[in-house]
This record gives sequence, structure tokens and C-alpha cells, in this order.
Amino acid sequence: MSAIHIVRDYPHSPAKVWHAVTDPRLIPLWTATGAGARPEGFSTTVGARFQFIARPKPGWSGIVDCVVLEVAEPRLLRYSWTDHGGGETTEVTYHIEPHGTGTRFTYDHTGFTGTGGLLMTRILGHVRRKMLRVGLPTVLNDLDEDGELRPGSPLKPKT
Repeated sequence: MSAIHIVRDYPHSPAKVWHAVTDPRLIPLWTATGAGARPEGFSTTVGARFQFIARPKPGWSGIVDCVVLEVAEPRLLRYSWTDHGGGETTEVTYHIEPHGTGTRFTYDHTGFTGTGGLLMTRILGHVRRKMLRVGLPTVLNDLDEDGELRPGSPLKPKT
């Protein structure tokens, strides 16, 4: 079985990181360094069904079907991940914990099997590392402590 495991430390509060990774208006801003997926129907309610919708690419519809499996605000979010075109269901988990004067964010995407799964972890892992190294810090730096974009921010929330 193959998996993606990424740990990043951010100089921001756990509440701010939670907000950035769970606010449907902000998610497309930090995922823009990848496919720029926007969540349709997302909420932090166990059982909520939602889709990530991104620009299609050759061999991929751009849609991922998800179900929220576990929530412990502001420290844990776990959801299933299934390509809209079919295929295996995997799981994504966000762990958020205080670390020093900031937050440690751990991203896990597990459940990939076979040669195809190994290939997907390499492709998705590269994209996710960039999103968490470039995209999420950019959003966090432009948020105030209430989770709102600062006046004059060049980032524009998606509606």
C-alpha cells in the first residue's frame, strides 16, 4: 500500500490553519498551486458529501467525490477521496496541533494500492507538497486572526 505523508510547521495559530483548510471560499486559494479545486457542498459535518471540482485534464474529469468521515475541530478532519470516474477510495486526513509558537499541520493521504497507487502517490504527493509549501502559507499570511483576508490582499475568495 502507498501513501502520502507531509508535515509542515506554520507560524500561525491552529484556529487560523483550521479556518484556512476548511473554509470553502479559501480552499481554492491554497490549492491553486495544484489543480485549484473548489469544494462543492463541503462542510465539517460527519457524513457530508461533497466534490472537489477542478479544471479537467486529459484522462481526468477534474472531479473527486468525497465524504466527511471524522471531525474534531480544530485538530482533525478526515474524508474519503474517490475519482468521479471510478477507482479505489482512499482517505485524506488533516492533523492540526500546536507546535512551538505556531502550528504543525500533518497531511496524510492513504489507501493507494498496486502500481497505479504508487504512481498516484508520486503525482499527487508532488502537487500536495507544493500546495502546502507555497499555496497554504500564502493564504495564511494574508488572513487576520479571525480568518478573514486582510484589506488589500491580492487573493480573491472563490464564491
